[in-house]
Amino acid sequence: MYKLLLVEDEDLIRKGIRRFVPFTELHIHEIYEATNGEEGLRIFGEQLPDLVLLDINMPRMNGLDFAAQIKALKPGVKIAVITGYDYYDYAVAALKIGIDDYVLKPVSRSDVFEVLNKLVQKLKDENQQTELLALLKNMQTHAAGAGVPGEPDHEKKLVQQVIEAHLANPAFSLVLLAEQMGFSPGYMSTLFKKLFNAPFQDYIASIRLERAKLQLLASDKKVYEISAEVGFDNPNYFSSSFKKKFGLSPLQYRERIKE
Repeated sequence: MYKLLLVEDEDLIRKGIRRFVPFTELHIHEIYEATNGEEGLRIFGEQLPDLVLLDINMPRMNGLDFAAQIKALKPGVKIAVITGYDYYDYAVAALKIGIDDYVLKPVSRSDVFEVLNKLVQKLKDENQQTELLALLKNMQTHAAGAGVPGEPDHEKKLVQQVIEAHLANPAFSLVLLAEQMGFSPGYMSTLFKKLFNAPFQDYIASIRLERAKLQLLASDKKVYEISAEVGFDNPNYFSSSFKKKFGLSPLQYRERIKE
């Protein structure tokens, strides 16, 4: 069951979304409305919804500022914006704040349903990852309590699962990995090199870039979207890293392979 906050000053759009989108199919059973950013921020603080759909041009508060403030209150909230803009600089700013998706005006029932469905799926995936990490930590605790040394293959699989769960997070680090595994950073560094024959940063960068190659081939997503999905918070750095590793820019790689 999910909560949704809809922040939109145009009554026609707001009422149309409420009336025509089948929220129950998305397991959204509580919907709150606001007509401006200040009202939306008050309601958000009271209800802490899981999902937010907002107009980027709102009275009393810019949509990007609003998104930044609610992310500070609840980092896990999923946000989509309704906007008339479709250009690179705006998208980069939105990604840095943590906006997950957007709908271009004029909005349609199917557009709103599709973007909310994506946000719900992200929530489900993150919940599954949280459960997996809790299970891994529990397994680690039991193994330590029983005095059973970890088998290399078993430890490697556990590390890979933790990495997979956090790969899209640009802030994921060796320290965070060590915390998840229950080790000190120094021991984790030594163990990682032993298991993967590479330093942590080099391995993570390689995995992210290989994942980006698949995204470039399997989807029509824009480069900045792929960059964010594989854990880079700077699209320019992603592109330069990709070219350094593969000899082509992401767009050149996509074009050459498709040809």
